[in-house]
Amino acid sequence: MDGENLTVLSGFILLGFSDAPELQTTIFTIFLSLYVFMVLGNLMMILLINAAPQLHTPMYFFLTHLPFIDFCLSSAIIPKALETFLLGRSHISFLGCFAQIYFFLALTICECFLLGVMAYDRYAAVCEPLLYTTTMSRACCYGVMVLVYAAGFLTSLVHTVPAGRLSFCRARSINHFFCELPTLLQLSCSDARANEILQFSIAGLIAVGSVLMILVSYTYILCTILQMPLARRRLKAFSTCSSHLAAVTIFYAPGMLAYLQPGKACSRDQAKLVSMCYTVLTPTLNPLVYSLRNKEVKGALRRLWVQKLAPHLSRF
Repeated sequence: MDGENLTVLSGFILLGFSDAPELQTTIFTIFLSLYVFMVLGNLMMILLINAAPQLHTPMYFFLTHLPFIDFCLSSAIIPKALETFLLGRSHISFLGCFAQIYFFLALTICECFLLGVMAYDRYAAVCEPLLYTTTMSRACCYGVMVLVYAAGFLTSLVHTVPAGRLSFCRARSINHFFCELPTLLQLSCSDARANEILQFSIAGLIAVGSVLMILVSYTYILCTILQMPLARRRLKAFSTCSSHLAAVTIFYAPGMLAYLQPGKACSRDQAKLVSMCYTVLTPTLNPLVYSLRNKEVKGALRRLWVQKLAPHLSRF
């Protein structure tokens, strides 16, 4: 039996944070708590936006997809990771491993594009308010989201399919809490240089494209805000963008802090921390950012509580 077929049958071993076994229980508790908060927070955002008519605008249409992507991304990784933390290590099948890689890449790419689209939406609202309803029509919003999901899931195939053709005939232990593409490529006994170049180039194009759209949009937004005569109008215009800026910072900052270090390669521990941010920390913080920093969301939540939830609870 060749090495590739052996790997298909036996799968891989996830080591998690095995270099710190005394912390496994603490890590399990932290991840479980964050995951529960993530599920509750993101589902609350989705239900709230759909239940509140005043939030049925293009901005909040895109905002329903952000918690949906976060929920799916975290749920594709964390349940298996919790088993790894609880047991110290855990087995994952070949297909299960590549399913994690596929959905992690696809949903991360979707979130990159979505944050760029949301920046353009804020540009249209602040810089071209008279054309906003036409520019961001219902048909346009649905079309953009179809493109976002198509780009994410098709791009992920470009990485996952070639990686699945590699042979994994040596070590099967993955020094991570989930199957991540760069870590898996290091285990291959095939020549994976083409896969690494493909991964680096496409990731760079996606990140640069998304960041460029965000920077250009906010450059125009800032110029428009500074030209507004009234301070109250400037504050109101900026407040509509602050939550999105916070979400962008939460999403991009971990990777930039870990990987953009001159003369120093990112260590495996740093890579795990960055992955932890993308899989559980960012999805947990995003609902808090949009609920605590957004007056419309807080107002809708207050009205929903008074009109629908409080009367039912009072019966008990």
